Amino acid sequence: MTTYGILLFDAAEELDFAGPWEVFGASAMVRAGQEPPAEDRVVAIAETLDPVRSAKGLRVVPDATTADHPPLDVLLVPGGMGTRTQVHNRPLMDWIAKTAATAQWVTSVCTGALLLHEAGPAKGRRVATHFGFEDTLEARGDITVVRDARYVVDGNLATSQGVSAGIDMSLWLIGRLHGRDHARAVRRYIQYDPAPPYLADEPGA
Repeated sequence: MTTYGILLFDAAEELDFAGPWEVFGASAMVRAGQEPPAEDRVVAIAETLDPVRSAKGLRVVPDATTADHPPLDVLLVPGGMGTRTQVHNRPLMDWIAKTAATAQWVTSVCTGALLLHEAGPAKGRRVATHFGFEDTLEARGDITVVRDARYVVDGNLATSQGVSAGIDMSLWLIGRLHGRDHARAVRRYIQYDPAPPYLADEPGA
């Protein structure tokens, strides 16, 4: 059984948590259909059970609170403009530090790396973050920002660049946890095969 905990807070970027949620949820679904079936689960965690309003207005109801949630194998911290406020939220930073100390994997998407740095798990580590935040994060010191990788793995810390990059990181992680063939099956199920239009090198783009 693998339990994934996804942190929510006001003004978190929607795809930062929804992309990994889809990957982890699809992974749980695929594993539940195997023999013997696995009982993986994904849990949305916030400081209270009140709905959280995300960066672009999506309202999400948490499953559990930071004071009452199951033990986590994977902790995921999203980014978004809300990180600029939450970085000063000492109880939340303490919760991240405490939870990260017992999780098998600690992960972030986008500027979630800021919270992991403030809380401690990312200090002295190599990380990825949103391209628009790389200089700011590196200026905080005691961290190495990798600028040319979709996601970065340093020990049990996995961090990704912004927004959609969290899907890549999450697919890598379930492959690490449950095997490459499993990750390929999940990728096929969610039909993740990026072919974005309007690329700069396309004629007429």
